[in-house]
Amino acid sequence: MKQGLSLRVSQHLALTPQLQQSIRLLQLSTLELGQEVEQMLDENPFLELAQEEATREDFGLAQADTPVSEGERDAEASSYSATDYAESSVATSPKDDETSPLSGDDGPSWEGDGTTELVPDDGEWGGDAKARANNLGEGDEADATELARSHESLQSHLHRQALGLRLGDEDRCALQFLIESLNEDGYLEDTLDTLARGLMAGDDADEERLQELVHHFTVALGLLQSLDPSGVGARNLGECLRLQLRALMAQAPADAVAATRRAVLALALRICALPMDLLARRDVKTLVQRCGGSDAQTREAIALIARLEPKPGRRFVDVERNIVLPDVLVIPIAKPGSTSTPQFRVQLNPDVMPKLRVHDIYANVLRNHRGGKDSASFASLQQRLQEARWFIKNIQQRFDTILRVSTAIVERQKSFFTHGELAMRPLVLREIADELGLHESTISRVTTAKYMATPFGTFELKYFFGSGLGTESGGNASSTAVRALIKQFIANESAKRPLSDNQLSEMLKEQGIECARRTVAKYREGLKIAPASLRKALQ
Repeated sequence: MKQGLSLRVSQHLALTPQLQQSIRLLQLSTLELGQEVEQMLDENPFLELAQEEATREDFGLAQADTPVSEGERDAEASSYSATDYAESSVATSPKDDETSPLSGDDGPSWEGDGTTELVPDDGEWGGDAKARANNLGEGDEADATELARSHESLQSHLHRQALGLRLGDEDRCALQFLIESLNEDGYLEDTLDTLARGLMAGDDADEERLQELVHHFTVALGLLQSLDPSGVGARNLGECLRLQLRALMAQAPADAVAATRRAVLALALRICALPMDLLARRDVKTLVQRCGGSDAQTREAIALIARLEPKPGRRFVDVERNIVLPDVLVIPIAKPGSTSTPQFRVQLNPDVMPKLRVHDIYANVLRNHRGGKDSASFASLQQRLQEARWFIKNIQQRFDTILRVSTAIVERQKSFFTHGELAMRPLVLREIADELGLHESTISRVTTAKYMATPFGTFELKYFFGSGLGTESGGNASSTAVRALIKQFIANESAKRPLSDNQLSEMLKEQGIECARRTVAKYREGLKIAPASLRKALQ
């Protein structure tokens, strides 16, 4: 085999740490970005939040030299004693012994131009952004507010009721065990035998003890199902509905006027004893045959069952509500006396923009000690300084890109911001990417988990992108506009004769939009709208 030398020229893309961080910050949501900023503030001493300075009082030298009266001196001396001064001096004394050693061996290389001086970009950016709120201590007022807003769980609600029952120790323990075994909907998922065997700790030989535990659980289950809310402790949906109907029958008066209502309740009990699929399909004919009631009574019983609560523990679930903070604000510009198309101003939300800057004191110290003996420590600190600079630039670039993309979206979807979602135009990522000179993947990162506040509500940026459906005129209609049109048709339909998917497809064709029945069904399911058979009102 003959050996030789050869040259080959090739191109490849190397992702520097700066570029990797820029891409990663671009795809973070507002919450994730805040966590990233907090982490960088903890790790990098050269990075700090630019606190807003308090406004200076408008006093000059003349006012500063004005003598103070004796009465003001006495009042000031009485309100601020020497003891207070000593305590405040101790409290505000600096702690010089606190140090944070750094190591330059970890992390990627953030080598820059080798300078350690402050540059214009090191200053604060996002001047309209507010500084981060101070971390308040856990005072008495905060504790009182938390207590006032405390949420009572289903288990706590049931335990409080169980305290009023006169029970033996074993039955009380069994009731408490069943309460803790409920799921968040208020159902008892495991059987009594399974719960009893779980307490036996694998001892299957003592069958008598097992039966005794099942007996205590059976008694406790009856007590549990008698507590508020009605239907709690049920093993399935049918039992949950029957428990609520029995509670209604117990509350109904026993007079001649209420006889009809009691008959409907009894019929509803018989319906709930049948398989639930008959009730879900609203098969009135089969229910009349199997339950023995009239057609009118059966419909009234189904309407009564529909008003029951299928999940008794729903109102006790402490649902964490995530408040969406928009990244972009779209504000209409009203021109007095103008009848032309309204204009909109697109701006970043200052509440979500971190106000960062390089710590000028640390940077100046590093610059003054450039010629120190420990070159390794100097290089490490210089790398951290460059890392802080790149982090600020990448965050600023992130918001600049979001603003550019949002402005392009608003320009393309002006009809939406004027007339609503019915006027939405078809738009794909490629159009915005070509207009801004960015890659399509960059537009995808920008529009994910980023929100825009509009006159019609707050929407994710991806909401404004949608495929197009053909029209008779040869143009395209946005899928978002078609969904809005379907929602409008269903909202105006007759309750006795709801529109089927075929009818909705024909109505869209009358509007000049070619939309097949299967596409209508897909859009309807995406809007979480039931089919026509379940939307039909029972009379």
